[in-house]
Amino acid sequence: MDPLAFLQQTINILADLLTVLIVLRVILSWFHHEAYGLTELLFKTTEPILGPIRRILPSLGVLDLSPLVALILLELLRNLLNSTL
Repeated sequence: MDPLAFLQQTINILADLLTVLIVLRVILSWFHHEAYGLTELLFKTTEPILGPIRRILPSLGVLDLSPLVALILLELLRNLLNSTL
Protein backbone atom coordinates (compact mmCIF):
# COMPACT_ATOMS: atom_id res chain seq x y z
CA MET A 1 0.00 0.00 0.00
CA ASP A 2 1.18 3.47 -0.84
CA PRO A 3 2.32 5.31 2.34
CA LEU A 4 0.40 8.47 1.38
CA ALA A 5 -2.79 6.50 0.76
CA PHE A 6 -2.31 4.82 4.15
CA LEU A 7 -1.86 8.23 5.80
CA GLN A 8 -4.99 9.61 4.13
CA GLN A 9 -6.98 6.57 5.18
CA THR A 10 -5.72 6.92 8.75
CA ILE A 11 -6.65 10.62 8.84
CA ASN A 12 -10.13 9.83 7.54
CA ILE A 13 -10.67 7.05 10.07
CA LEU A 14 -9.54 9.25 12.97
CA ALA A 15 -11.72 12.15 11.78
CA ASP A 16 -14.71 9.81 11.46
CA LEU A 17 -14.08 8.40 14.93
CA LEU A 18 -13.82 11.86 16.50
CA THR A 19 -17.00 12.92 14.71
CA VAL A 20 -18.89 9.94 16.13
CA LEU A 21 -17.54 10.58 19.64
CA ILE A 22 -18.54 14.26 19.53
CA VAL A 23 -22.03 13.44 18.25
CA LEU A 24 -22.45 10.79 20.97
CA ARG A 25 -21.38 13.32 23.58
CA VAL A 26 -23.95 15.81 22.30
CA ILE A 27 -26.68 13.16 22.46
CA LEU A 28 -25.66 12.13 25.98
CA SER A 29 -25.70 15.76 27.10
CA TRP A 30 -29.47 15.83 26.52
CA PHE A 31 -29.98 13.27 29.28
CA HIS A 32 -29.06 13.21 32.95
CA HIS A 33 -26.15 10.86 33.33
CA GLU A 34 -23.39 9.90 35.68
CA ALA A 35 -19.83 10.17 34.39
CA TYR A 36 -18.58 6.61 34.71
CA GLY A 37 -17.55 3.81 32.38
CA LEU A 38 -18.00 4.55 28.70
CA THR A 39 -19.52 7.95 29.40
CA GLU A 40 -16.43 8.99 31.33
CA LEU A 41 -14.19 7.74 28.53
CA LEU A 42 -16.28 9.68 26.01
CA PHE A 43 -15.97 12.90 28.00
CA LYS A 44 -12.24 12.44 28.61
CA THR A 45 -11.70 11.84 24.90
CA THR A 46 -13.68 14.80 23.61
CA GLU A 47 -13.00 17.42 26.31
CA PRO A 48 -9.44 18.21 25.06
CA ILE A 49 -11.07 19.21 21.77
CA LEU A 50 -14.24 20.88 23.03
CA GLY A 51 -12.80 22.61 26.13
CA PRO A 52 -10.52 25.10 24.35
CA ILE A 53 -13.23 25.90 21.80
CA ARG A 54 -15.72 26.48 24.63
CA ARG A 55 -13.32 28.90 26.32
CA ILE A 56 -12.91 30.93 23.11
CA LEU A 57 -16.60 31.09 22.13
CA PRO A 58 -18.81 33.68 23.79
CA SER A 59 -21.28 32.25 26.28
CA LEU A 60 -24.79 31.73 24.96
CA GLY A 61 -26.29 30.54 28.23
CA VAL A 62 -27.29 26.90 28.06
CA LEU A 63 -26.50 26.62 24.34
CA ASP A 64 -23.07 25.07 23.76
CA LEU A 65 -21.87 25.55 20.19
CA SER A 66 -18.43 24.02 20.77
CA PRO A 67 -19.39 20.62 19.27
CA LEU A 68 -20.64 22.29 16.09
CA VAL A 69 -17.47 24.39 15.80
CA ALA A 70 -15.33 21.31 16.51
CA LEU A 71 -17.07 19.31 13.78
CA ILE A 72 -16.61 22.14 11.27
CA LEU A 73 -12.94 22.56 12.18
CA LEU A 74 -12.39 18.80 12.05
CA GLU A 75 -13.85 18.61 8.54
CA LEU A 76 -11.79 21.60 7.39
CA LEU A 77 -8.63 20.02 8.81
CA ARG A 78 -9.43 16.69 7.18
CA ASN A 79 -9.97 18.37 3.80
CA LEU A 80 -6.79 20.40 4.16
CA LEU A 81 -4.68 17.37 5.06
CA ASN A 82 -6.19 15.20 2.33
CA SER A 83 -5.69 17.88 -0.32
CA THR A 84 -2.03 18.41 0.58
CA LEU A 85 -1.17 14.70 0.50
